[in-house]
Amino acid sequence: MTALPAAVLLALIPGTASAYPNPGLVTGAVVVHDPTMIRTSAGKYLLYATGGGLGHRTSSDRIAFSAGADAFGAKPGWWSGYATEAWAPDISYHGGKYLMYYAVSTFGSNKSAIGLAASSTGLPGSWSDYGIVYTSTTSSDYNAIDPNLFVDDDGKWWLSFGSWWTGLKMIRIEPSTGKQYAGDTKRYPLASRPTGTKAVEAPYIVKRGGYYYLFASYDTCCAGTSSTYKVKVGRSTSITGPYHDKNGVSMLNNGGTPVLESHGRYIGPGGQSIMKDADGDLIVYHYYDGQDNGTPKLGVNLLNWSTGWPVAY
Repeated sequence: MTALPAAVLLALIPGTASAYPNPGLVTGAVVVHDPTMIRTSAGKYLLYATGGGLGHRTSSDRIAFSAGADAFGAKPGWWSGYATEAWAPDISYHGGKYLMYYAVSTFGSNKSAIGLAASSTGLPGSWSDYGIVYTSTTSSDYNAIDPNLFVDDDGKWWLSFGSWWTGLKMIRIEPSTGKQYAGDTKRYPLASRPTGTKAVEAPYIVKRGGYYYLFASYDTCCAGTSSTYKVKVGRSTSITGPYHDKNGVSMLNNGGTPVLESHGRYIGPGGQSIMKDADGDLIVYHYYDGQDNGTPKLGVNLLNWSTGWPVAY
């Protein structure tokens, strides 16, 4: 990706007048929540999102999106113990197959479960469900939703997750099963807000330039034009943390450097995922449209890393 001129980068630094860019142009079936997107070897974009049996969208150019069938034609039977719909999918490609972690829960409850499905094509109707990966109960101090898989350079697999309660967590995953690694059952803390609101969720981790970057959504989602959602980031030299923001504040103590916040009609951006594409890294997220009664819509922006911190443009 071509480096941006210094003057342009300065204009994009949070806190300045032009801190946050408008989403890139997308058209068609763009009403989504918690989107995750991947590009196939044929160049086609597959997007899945919260709702039903995990809603599907597709695009050939990253602009025009069409709606398709849900990932699951028949919802797995085990879902009924937690909810009737799935949330916050996370799609990736490893070992010759597409993997999708997702959550099953109800709003405001931490009786939740993370599930896993796999597919050779990534298309609706092709997913085989592998069942429950990790759970939380009403007596847990964490919430097992919003999963994100990260595969390290040395082949270790990690799953971050979490929402509210004591914040974001991580467990190690066994690559052969996609479930928790028996040799390390620790639940690592990644981010929390010990004072004030507990509102941090939707972790997503990438590695760039020797650092691990933890993206997360802060504050209140799912309230239309009253949403206060925003995306923040911290970084660490270790996958399990500790993660600190640009000012050195720990993400375990309310830290986080802003990446996207509300501006103009684009209210409450969050539920983000990061995707590497031919022209650079993308942040893929939803926002609530202030000019359309707060309808949740797809947002896509490129990220520039030249300062050592991700800047959306």
